[in-house]
Amino acid sequence: MIYQIEPWIDEGELAELKRVTDSTFVTEAHLTKEFEEMIRALTGAKHAIAMTNGTVALFCSLKALGIGPGDEVIVPDMTFIATANAVIMAGATPVFCDVYADTFCIDGEKAEQKISERTRAIIPVHLYGQSADMAKVKELAQRHSLRIVEDAAQGIGVKFEGRHVGTFGDIGVLSFYGNKTITCGEGGMVLTNDDELASKCYRLKNHGRDKKGIFVHEDIGYNFSFTEMQAAVGISQMKKLSRIISRKKVIHENYCRALAELNRLFPVHIDKRTEPVYWFTSFLSEEVEELSRYLLDNGIQTRRFFYPLHLQPCYRNNGMFRPDGNDFPVSEAIYRRGISLPSSYTLKDEERELVVRKIEEFYANRH
Repeated sequence: MIYQIEPWIDEGELAELKRVTDSTFVTEAHLTKEFEEMIRALTGAKHAIAMTNGTVALFCSLKALGIGPGDEVIVPDMTFIATANAVIMAGATPVFCDVYADTFCIDGEKAEQKISERTRAIIPVHLYGQSADMAKVKELAQRHSLRIVEDAAQGIGVKFEGRHVGTFGDIGVLSFYGNKTITCGEGGMVLTNDDELASKCYRLKNHGRDKKGIFVHEDIGYNFSFTEMQAAVGISQMKKLSRIISRKKVIHENYCRALAELNRLFPVHIDKRTEPVYWFTSFLSEEVEELSRYLLDNGIQTRRFFYPLHLQPCYRNNGMFRPDGNDFPVSEAIYRRGISLPSSYTLKDEERELVVRKIEEFYANRH
């Protein structure tokens, strides 16, 4: 099987993990601080706070901003479900918004139409290695006094107008889940330039206290601790990041060149203001369901795009959200047409060439 995505793990991770076993410190010690510092240096954020995973990082971000019951938060309809679930975890209500047809990121004009007297924040999601239009999001947020929480779970290394995503708003979040550009197995990171928000997020993840090892708790908090094992893997992955980004760019460009003449698969548009990271190499096609089945039958795994939030059974079946009519035509169209091809750093040239041949076979047999 040629997997759609898999991490690049080798002796580098083992060497860093040995530092943990040699030290006997396993929860948030020296390596966690080292990993946080690497993320600060990469992103330019003043604060980087490691957390258990990206979902709880989003949750803590919202809680630190004081968002909770009675509040509404605008989220794009085309995103992984964790974006909306974090809003629900905080006690607020996610309000779904359609996306731009070219970048798949939140549509600023439609977002403005979703604003009510209860709207407190907006969560732009930087999707598939692309940045949301942060110029538009910031202008909208400033005009309506909204807080910005950037979901940059897929966005490590991505820049918009020369600035790393996750650093434009009040607070931003990275994810290091197993399929991300770099991984810790699980893990998330809160980014912010605001000292007070950083302090609140740290308290929330550390049982409501400012330091570990004491038993005086200033606030009610939770246990969202990072581990030294996660940090060890993350440190090794960060040392590989530039090579991973370069290799993924080559994979993307080779796919685009090889499939251009088919005129059946169309690569994702990239905003000229964005420096992308091709987390996945993705295309739009009218035959994605049949194509994905054909490739799987030939030992090639692909992935469909995220299922639009307004169609999710967990929301529709319990009556939580009732979209008005055909309110999300773009996200539905993107989902129907989107497919992500094998995009791992470890993908061999001959494997990529096999994927292309099988795609060509599919269309030759079909037409």
